[in-house]
Amino acid sequence: MSLTPLPRLIVEPLVRAALLEDLGLAGDITSAAVIPGEHRSTMMMAARQPGVIAGLDAAELAFTLVDPEIVMRRHIEDGDAVKTGDVIATIEGPSRGLLTAERTALNFLGHLSGIATVTAEIAAAISGSKASVACTRKTTPGLRALEKYAVRAGGGMNHRFALYDAVLIKDNHVAISGGVAEAIRRARAGVGHLVKVEVEVDRLDQLHEAMETGVDAVLLDNMTPDQLREAVAIVAGRAITEASGRVMPATAAAIAASGVDLISVGWLTHSAPVLDIGLDFVAAATAAETRAKRVASAL
Repeated sequence: MSLTPLPRLIVEPLVRAALLEDLGLAGDITSAAVIPGEHRSTMMMAARQPGVIAGLDAAELAFTLVDPEIVMRRHIEDGDAVKTGDVIATIEGPSRGLLTAERTALNFLGHLSGIATVTAEIAAAISGSKASVACTRKTTPGLRALEKYAVRAGGGMNHRFALYDAVLIKDNHVAISGGVAEAIRRARAGVGHLVKVEVEVDRLDQLHEAMETGVDAVLLDNMTPDQLREAVAIVAGRAITEASGRVMPATAAAIAASGVDLISVGWLTHSAPVLDIGLDFVAAATAAETRAKRVASAL
């Protein structure tokens, strides 16, 4: 899989904020009291269940921001599938720093890998069709860039990133504007020529109105597979068709078989189960060993 990593400029502030939340005003008082300052460890990060990995950059940053002497050697990359017991990374360095960063690193990695995993499940379910699975703006506040990246790691596509990069006319816009056609006309008049316009419809009469007015995409909300097939026939290639509502791995194939271009799924980002990943002590390490690993990883 060709997956472009997020710039560090985007990821680091999110990881730094999470660490500051955990460290508070006194730092890791448990590790400071229990672990000698000079002690070093080798730890193994491994999958405790099958899934798709995403978030390794965030996890690594959690460790290196706490202590730059920590070295994380990856055995797989984001977007790779893992089985139970697969080793994801080996991490070496000062033991206090490893333990201080552990939970933040695993929080990011488990959450983002969970998103990648459920995305991959739906992508696999619709693999025989032309449809692609896409996420929505139903993201955790502050984590949208990471969560949408995780969707890409799982083989999905991203919908609009925010309110400013595309027009999506929803049911309340239509109600307040007085109808589908009027909402579309106002949108066309109010945005630039490069901005795409999509309208949400939940009835076929609304779809006819949208197509007569002209849009770039239609969001077919909560329609049955039979209704979706009829909607695709009405659109006839004149706009991108997107289905949403009641999408699960068990229902995705039937939705995709209707001929829609996209299937958008909000729960990919707001309700994906965390992928269980563990970090366990393997052995004590020396400073020389850690330095050697850092040099080797830089080559």
